[in-house]
Amino acid sequence: MVVAPIEAGDKIDVRITKLGKKGDGIAYFRGFVIFVPGTQVGEDVKIEVELVRETFARAKKVVE
Repeated sequence: MVVAPIEAGDKIDVRITKLGKKGDGIAYFRGFVIFVPGTQVGEDVKIEVELVRETFARAKKVVE
């Protein structure tokens, strides 16, 4: 079993490195995949983790 390096509610800074099949931005945090809707490749964003599963997480972009 993989232990995720993040938890729901965590806020972190990431860089979007590619797009998923459904168009969501994909970032990596300590090798862990995070899907971030509404982002583009190359974008540096602060995110808030909303959902953590065994192999990936979903997060929203934090607007400051």
